[in-house]
Amino acid sequence: MTERRIRIGLLLNPVAGMGGPTGLKGTDGVIDEAIRRGGESRVDERVELCLNSLVDTDIEWLTLPAAMGADLLARLGLPHKVTGRVQEGRTTAEDTRRGVVSLEGEGIDLLLFAGGDGTARDIVDSYHDCSAILGVPCGVKMHSGVFATSPQAAAGLINKLSVGELLSVIQAEVRDIDEASFREGIVKTQFYGELPVPDDLRFMQQTKVGGREVEELVIEEIAAEFIENLDPETLYIMGSGSTIAGVMAAMGLPSTLLGIDVIKNREIVATDVSEQQLLKLLQKDLPARIVVTAISGQGHIFGRGNQQLSPVVIRKVGVNNIDILASKSKLAGLNKRPLLVDTGDMALDESLRGIRSIVTGYEDRVLYRIG
Repeated sequence: MTERRIRIGLLLNPVAGMGGPTGLKGTDGVIDEAIRRGGESRVDERVELCLNSLVDTDIEWLTLPAAMGADLLARLGLPHKVTGRVQEGRTTAEDTRRGVVSLEGEGIDLLLFAGGDGTARDIVDSYHDCSAILGVPCGVKMHSGVFATSPQAAAGLINKLSVGELLSVIQAEVRDIDEASFREGIVKTQFYGELPVPDDLRFMQQTKVGGREVEELVIEEIAAEFIENLDPETLYIMGSGSTIAGVMAAMGLPSTLLGIDVIKNREIVATDVSEQQLLKLLQKDLPARIVVTAISGQGHIFGRGNQQLSPVVIRKVGVNNIDILASKSKLAGLNKRPLLVDTGDMALDESLRGIRSIVTGYEDRVLYRIG
């Protein structure tokens, strides 16, 4: 089976930046005036700089109609799928928000958007579960931390992703300035939220030196991140392995090192369960998540030592309700090889493939490919 291509959703805000050259310091509420003053969009031009700097041309592009992406990709001769809808005439913030939902519905690995702080705000309002979001800077202000330093820098991050390099996922602030005050010479910024963005990998010191004691420290940090985000109403199916056992120990719970346990609200529901026991528990219609780690050296997350997590179980839980926990040193040990799935169901294996967010420490995640 050939490796699935990276699936990138492209979203352009075609009016971003028009208020800069015209002296309006932004376009919020003054697009008509910017056009009257001769303002022209440079969004296509800047995104083209990014796309022309990509090494991997075998990317699966998803985008929005007309000026929000499809026109540019067609002009550059890049095969793409168009999703969603855009109102006729000038695009609005609602087009952006609706477009994010449409692109996420296509199962994208990365949302690449072109715009400014206002565009980032609209994405904060509408994104749900995209693994990573990256901005090509095209606005006037861009105080937010979600933008690459240049279109070429955005391409550099995508190039690293496409060749299998580890990229951290950090939560970056989205901030916007009050343009009306800015036009009066007053700088007032406001925090609007955070978005997950890819960043160059920054190894923590303990993952560099190696050794059993250090690995235990990493597992403690992974456990702290996992426990902090536990939903008390969700059923967690805890896969086998020492990383998962470390997480269970951090909660003061016993675990089956080579088996599957189930917890809810930090309490044991069942231990060393079979596929049929899992299916019976899942009949209660509680929200559920599967928690797995990768086998060192091999990289399997399904199909090796955890066959209780059968295709029927995984489908019942949902392919988007899977948490993967692994240290950066374990991932680096794969030498850029992908994580592997071998459930025995080829269609399910295909749906599990792609770029996933992996928990690697406390408030620390990386993007990694499942092959």
